[in-house]
Amino acid sequence: MQIINDTSCSWINDLTPRSEIKTISNDINCEWLIIGAGYTGLSAARKLGELNPNQKIVLVDAQLAGDGASGRNSGYLVDTTLNDGFISNKKLENYKKKVDIYALGIDVVKKFIKEHQVDCDWNESGKYFASSKIRDKKILDNFSNTLAKLGFEHSILGNKELSVRLGTTFYNIALYTKGGILLHPGKLVRAMIDTLPSNVILYENSCLLNWEKNKHFVSCNFKNGIIKSNKIIFTTNGFLRSLGIKSNYNFPITLTASMTRRLSDEEFKSIGEPKEWGILPVRPMGATVRMTNDRRILIRNTAEVHSPFNMSKSNLKKRSINQKIGLQKRFPQLPIDIIESSWSGIVSRTRNSSQIFEKIDENIFVAGCYNGSGIGVGTLFGEQIAIKASNENTKEIEVIEARNKPTRLPPNPILNLGVRARLIYERFRAKSEI
Repeated sequence: MQIINDTSCSWINDLTPRSEIKTISNDINCEWLIIGAGYTGLSAARKLGELNPNQKIVLVDAQLAGDGASGRNSGYLVDTTLNDGFISNKKLENYKKKVDIYALGIDVVKKFIKEHQVDCDWNESGKYFASSKIRDKKILDNFSNTLAKLGFEHSILGNKELSVRLGTTFYNIALYTKGGILLHPGKLVRAMIDTLPSNVILYENSCLLNWEKNKHFVSCNFKNGIIKSNKIIFTTNGFLRSLGIKSNYNFPITLTASMTRRLSDEEFKSIGEPKEWGILPVRPMGATVRMTNDRRILIRNTAEVHSPFNMSKSNLKKRSINQKIGLQKRFPQLPIDIIESSWSGIVSRTRNSSQIFEKIDENIFVAGCYNGSGIGVGTLFGEQIAIKASNENTKEIEVIEARNKPTRLPPNPILNLGVRARLIYERFRAKSEI
């Protein structure tokens, strides 16, 4: 099925449109085929190009490379997470496995940025887990104990200090972690496209219709051609299920977000001229809110079971009302019509908030399902799945494979009913935080 994205994402529209877009127009034979050109697919292609400089590597995306979730997320490169799934990992050992992967993800993105001198508005500003409800201090105190045991530098802040740092009196309690990084996701993924090795051929706007494994190769059918490849890596994240990849272990969730125009000097002064900051919610269905370095405010406060292939303008407009309400709660002094753009995006979830990373057949590999932490983990998993598919091993792969594996999901319609019910419940619990 064709993917039709809205064209109103501010991160993507900040960039100069790319030219010379290639689409599949004939049959192709290659050594390597990667399906999905987001952070994971681009990272896998780059690593394969380095490992196999004399082999033909084909990278295909159903839309423009980077225009999916990679270019549409909120731009958090996380070191820790509080709400990253429907079933929390309560044991310290399990949480340490998770944050060890986050740390490797930060390292691999840092390495890429340094090597290619990438400007992606990188800011090691940390992040806040914040709530308007004082009673959520209990949740943050428990989280603080976990972080302290693992040696993460952090602090718990009250309303007075938060008001100064954030420019809003809405939040009454927050836990600040120093290790989080904010960046421009569109600029980062564009740099990954621009630095692909010369033996990687990128085809875009080319939707995979179906695929099958033959004895010694994998055959993929597209509208205008067939690609036969010795090995294939699936990196479609939120669309893995629709391609029949680990479909009993992952499911897509649709998010919507909005961003304001740049605040005027007077408007910026009215909220105290804060430095760039990013907030993640204490309650799972609360709002993610971010003040960018160029004085724009981003808010994401919806998550739902929805077709991942398309959200109409009218549906998007209805959902953007939630963002307008959320902004007015936090910044009543700003104009009500300050939102400049709204967009949708897809995240991939598993039941226990673990990731997918494995060889599923002799020449078929898959990496994905980052539960909202795709910048670092997606980049890391792309690089490492390429190494694994090349029959090599690393310490990073050992860390990844030590994680808890995704648990099996119930079949539909039970799955969709269960996810919808859980989202309704969490939305009710976090209604004041939206």
